[in-house]
Formats: sequence, structure tokens, C-alpha cells
Amino acid sequence: MPHATEPVFQHIQVKQLAPTFGAEVTGIDFSKPVEPEVFKEIHDAITEYGVLVFRRAALDDARHVAFSRLFGELDDVKPYLGLGRQNRFPFDELFDVSNLEDDGSLVQVGSKRDHVSKGNSLFHVDSAFNPRRAGYSLLRAHELPPPGYGGNTDFADTRTAYDELPPDLKAKLSEMDYVGANSLWHSRKKACPDSEFLRDMDPEAYPFGRHRILQLHEPSGRTNLYIANHLHHLEYLDGTRVAEPEGTELIETLLNHASQPKYLLSVDWREPGDLICWDNTAVMHRAGEFKGMGKYKRDMRRTTVHDGSSSAWGLNDHTLERMGLP
Repeated sequence: MPHATEPVFQHIQVKQLAPTFGAEVTGIDFSKPVEPEVFKEIHDAITEYGVLVFRRAALDDARHVAFSRLFGELDDVKPYLGLGRQNRFPFDELFDVSNLEDDGSLVQVGSKRDHVSKGNSLFHVDSAFNPRRAGYSLLRAHELPPPGYGGNTDFADTRTAYDELPPDLKAKLSEMDYVGANSLWHSRKKACPDSEFLRDMDPEAYPFGRHRILQLHEPSGRTNLYIANHLHHLEYLDGTRVAEPEGTELIETLLNHASQPKYLLSVDWREPGDLICWDNTAVMHRAGEFKGMGKYKRDMRRTTVHDGSSSAWGLNDHTLERMGLP
């Protein structure tokens, strides 16, 4: 969907992938540091399209982290190691989103890791459950299974989804200015409700990440629908909960609206070195079905850039604590 401020590119080539968002970017030599004038165009492109795909970028771990730092301050994995995981990588800024255990063996179907990871199959935004939310995420394929086993990453255009809300619902959201209470464990239980590993996990036993549902996407000046399957309940600005079932029904209405096919883009992973960068404050994402679980390695590595906007901390205390960690 073209806008009045649609950028003009001189250093990169951009091919739009879906009617309203998403683009494949070429013309960048990732074997050396990205020059400032090139990165400015990359930043302009992600502001416009929300999702950028770089085929065969072929970054190693060090250059992946270095490129990510151009977008802002990086989150690191150390606070999350309280879940019992170890870091397989020499960089604390790299998150392991593979199907590999810490010793390199395959995660087995039906295991705790398998059950917990099913939450990634629901549309979400990274770190909405934390005090400071995520801005950009950069996901890289290090090792892929043979073709035909799926594992696409799907995206939903929440800016255009907001633009096309029914007028009465749009007016209600603006008037009420709802706050979403986000929980990592809520989305995990929602995706795998019968899991023996998650049965006794109570999301209310941990703090929520509180962020407004309607957000100004500052780089583009557009309004964004900041929603995710992390949403446990809605609140008013004074902290009072929206009564049930009204709150949950509204959450599901918004999620269903934003995940209509006309707002979606599914990106396939073709070969190691492919890189996808997205803006969590403009799109949702989910992991598509992977048919090779327990059979083939799927080594994916992600960096997460802290949001630097004025809405980054939502209605949360400015703390380095990561919410929802037992």
C-alpha cells in the first residue's frame, strides 16, 4: 500500500512481497560492514514495509550481531537462562530459536521444549510480556532441513489491520484506550492447553507486560494495533480489568481481524544464510508448521533490538527484570 512518504532507494533494490507490506531487499554486500547511507535506506524500507527479507545474506554470528546493533540496543539471553537453558553461542545477544537441545541433539516431539515452543505458532510480537518491549527482530537460518518440511515464518500487517477496522470498533478503541496485559505463559498454555508440563503454570503468578492496544508507530506516523496472543486480559488506564467475557471477546475479535488472509505474508526459508528482519511494533509473526520436528535440524538464530520509541516501556516500571520467568 503506497503512502505519501514512500521512500526512494538509491543503494538498495526493494521488491514488495504482499499487497500492503513486506519486501525483499537486494544489493547489499554483507561480507563487510554496512555503510551508513545503505543502512539509512534499510531503515527507511523497514519503516515502510514492516518486514524485510534478505536472501543469502550469509552472515556469521559476529556479523549478525554487528548488523543488528545498527538498529539499536540489543537484548541479551542471560536473563532467560533461568529457564534452565544454556547458551550454545559465543554471543549473549544471539537467541537460540532452533529445534536443538543445549547438547546439539534434536528436541523430541512431546517433550517439554516441544510443548513450550508451540506458543510460537500463534501470532505474537516479541517481548510484549517484558517491561521494555522489542522493536526489531532479526532471524537468520544457520542450518535448514531438506525442502518440503515447511517451517515458514508468517507475518500479519497490524497497521493496515487498524486502518481497516470497522468504524465503530475503531472509535471504541480510541475512546477506551485499553491496556493489554501480556504474558509469555498465557500464550504457551493457549497453544498447548493439555500439556502436562504447562498444566500447573499460572500466568497470574507472574507480572504482566502492560502496553496500550493502540500505538503510534513513530517512524511511520501510522497507528498500529499492538496485539498478540500473549494478551491475557485487558485493562483500563487506572488498572481496573475489563470485565469478562467482554475483555477476552474483544481480544479474540482483534486477533481474528488482524490475521485475515488479506493482511498476511508467509515467507519461506530457502537456504542457510537467509535473514528476515521485522518490526514488532508494526507486525505480528508466527512460526509456520514444521513437519521435520524430531527428524531434522532447524538451526535458527535471532537477535532482538529493544524498542527505542516513547512507548517502549508501556505502563511498566523501568526494570531489567524479564517477566514470566519462573
